[in-house]
Amino acid sequence: MAKTILITGCSTGLGFAAARAFAERGYRVIATVRSDADARRVEAEGTGSVSSILCDVTVKEQVADLPGKVRRITGDGVLDGLINNAGVLHAPCPVEFQKMDDIRAVFDVNVFGMMAVTIALLPLLGTAGPAGRLPGRIINISSIEGKVASPFISTYAATKHAIEGFTSALRRELRLFGIKVIIVAPGGIQSEMFRKHQVPSLVGTAYEEPFRKLNSLVKEMEKESATAEEVARFLVRVFEKRRPKARYAHWRAFMDSPWTTLIPDLWWDAIMGRMLELRPR
Repeated sequence: MAKTILITGCSTGLGFAAARAFAERGYRVIATVRSDADARRVEAEGTGSVSSILCDVTVKEQVADLPGKVRRITGDGVLDGLINNAGVLHAPCPVEFQKMDDIRAVFDVNVFGMMAVTIALLPLLGTAGPAGRLPGRIINISSIEGKVASPFISTYAATKHAIEGFTSALRRELRLFGIKVIIVAPGGIQSEMFRKHQVPSLVGTAYEEPFRKLNSLVKEMEKESATAEEVARFLVRVFEKRRPKARYAHWRAFMDSPWTTLIPDLWWDAIMGRMLELRPR
């Protein structure tokens, strides 16, 4: 019988690619999306078994309905895997000009939504399952920003640091049930996530030149970044590992590689300061 895996945030990007990759591998995929149009597209494209569920991870009623919907799709209520992928990036902006409502909105999706989905589905993953069933697995999508925080995307970096902490604590708790909890931290992925936001005007402020340099750096890095399809195939390989590690990184761009996590913080401050001209005027 095919294993069942639920993936959040499948309307676009990595989630969409992951739904296709797991389905092509023979999994029964349950993909959460936020519109009927996205549901039709996710189910129509690719091969294999994909069932879509309308679920905004920030809407508690929709999250509460997830277990029942999974039971109706699977019949037995057994979930073999959960990939918490749903996430957003706030418009890049200096902390000084960020609005608290926008910050809370990013945390609602990236952190609180992820936690809510996990809590709702833990019984189906094995905390309340029949004796002898194989425990499920959880993959939480973090980022290189979960270890190295870049300027001007402080909220996004903060949410990814929160995901790292939550995942580590959860992994240790769920040893009771044999449920593996894994972090996958991609570097840059070719997508519209960074470019689709309307960035604030910083002309005439001290941030103008550093922010311009950051935009140029991101554009150069994106040329070297992995595609969503590459990272999706990597997720399949990680999920299928017999004895997975606690954390995996996936990168192609040099600046997104794990070597950056080995540099002392103040050294990294100096490197970024030189690259982006972040120094007192």
